[in-house]
Amino acid sequence: MTELNTTAPRDRGIAIAVAPNGGRRLKADHPALPISPDELAECAVACLDAGASMIHVHVRDDDGRHSLDVERYRAAIAAIRARVSDRLIIQVTTEALGLFKPAEQIDLVRVLRPEACSIALREIAPDASYEGDFADLLAWMRRERIVPQIILYDSVDLERLEDLLQRGVIPADDIPVLFVLGRYTTHQQSSPLDLSVFTRSAAVPFAHWSVCAFGRDEAACAVSAALMGGNVRLGFENNLHLPDGTTAADNAALIAPVRNSLHLLGRKIETAETQRAALETIW
Repeated sequence: MTELNTTAPRDRGIAIAVAPNGGRRLKADHPALPISPDELAECAVACLDAGASMIHVHVRDDDGRHSLDVERYRAAIAAIRARVSDRLIIQVTTEALGLFKPAEQIDLVRVLRPEACSIALREIAPDASYEGDFADLLAWMRRERIVPQIILYDSVDLERLEDLLQRGVIPADDIPVLFVLGRYTTHQQSSPLDLSVFTRSAAVPFAHWSVCAFGRDEAACAVSAALMGGNVRLGFENNLHLPDGTTAADNAALIAPVRNSLHLLGRKIETAETQRAALETIW
């Protein structure tokens, strides 16, 4: 079986995404957590300056709860675009968070028509009976040039995605993925060793894979993944702390140690323009 390519040429760029809010945390968790369109736009500017080329966006309802409301997404996207133009890829989430069914997640993508969206495999296709709708969505997204990112939480998810690719359920030879490190570990404190769950057993050579991680070792996980050929996602959705354990002032502060470490190691950071070009070769 072919193993995941974990060789990272020195001239290969690393794409940094920021996940600034997620669907669970509130202002009580951190006063700088961006929730409103204007706050997300301000955060986007700071994270672009810090080195991000993508922003992963969640929106909330009037009570602060996770939402898949199309109009709320449109307002957030418009506010971000007004501040950063096309210098960031805007990726929306289809996360269910136990509130939304697969059909509602699919409807969001079809109505909103975002530039990019993340899709948790175990949510959008919880069993084989959902595979047809999932395949139809991906085929439509490919025609419409909407970039997916399939979220994988463990080796079971990875093996299932591999199977879907081999059976032709996914209408492509490759697809961007996000490995979530340590989602089911004690206290959700990730470690670079969590990468082995994905890199040892993978049999599909994903050309564009990324990681996100929980806790103060988020930066260590990110740099480790980048040196192995991956891209990284950082931010308050999964972590509020700098590598020294202190609370980060804002999302941009979480990007700085990763960007600086990669620069010191001779790696370049992708821009939205170069990342779009790379994604177009896959999807």
